[in-house]
Amino acid sequence: MTIFEQLYQAVNAIEVNTVGSIYKLVLSMILGAVVGYERKRKGQNAGVRTFSLISMGATLAMLLSIYVPQEYMGLKNGDPGRIAAQVITGIGFLGAGAIIQMKGSVRGLTTAAGIWMVAIIGMAVGLGMYWLSIVASLLILFILVLLERIEQTVSRGSESRIIRIRLGVILKDISAYRKVLSAHRIHLSNFYVDYDFEAGETRLNLIVLVRESTDYIELFSEFESLYPTKSISLANQLSI
Repeated sequence: MTIFEQLYQAVNAIEVNTVGSIYKLVLSMILGAVVGYERKRKGQNAGVRTFSLISMGATLAMLLSIYVPQEYMGLKNGDPGRIAAQVITGIGFLGAGAIIQMKGSVRGLTTAAGIWMVAIIGMAVGLGMYWLSIVASLLILFILVLLERIEQTVSRGSESRIIRIRLGVILKDISAYRKVLSAHRIHLSNFYVDYDFEAGETRLNLIVLVRESTDYIELFSEFESLYPTKSISLANQLSI
């Protein structure tokens, strides 16, 4: 038996061994890094290192799940899924952290889902399901890259934004703002108003669906000409 045949058997062995374990850790690190690179390219805080560590950690947890009953309790009496099951629960905290870090932005949801998926891929590598892990990683990239482009093409104008306007008057009719938005082909989904009668001010939050090509400078200039305006800003989340 050649050394390559020995390595092949060690890598594909059901039992946990040193050579196979190292191979699985390296493979999970590479797959996690590939997905993490795509997220980092989009400006997310969770990037190559984060995804690699999560994938490797899930693989190691899966190896431990197999190794403990294999060495100490016997495969028939042990529970190989016990440690691995905790990975699914624990990874939710990392996902929630990604969303909180983004201050509630919907962008964080995609990264959180990617973190959860990479953890599962790491577990699959730990079980020796190599091709399935590779295909799953490719499908993640397909979702994050190609489907995003398709979504942008199909649903142009569906980017949600909040326009915050602070006025020096008590505003009781927003029809003028509706006309300006309509002229710019911007859909007004909802709006919230906060009155400060003592200061004679109105804080207006317009929840709109905009296109990527929207000229905000021209839009804000038209808004400013409607009423005495103290400030106008653009945000991703509501704040009244």
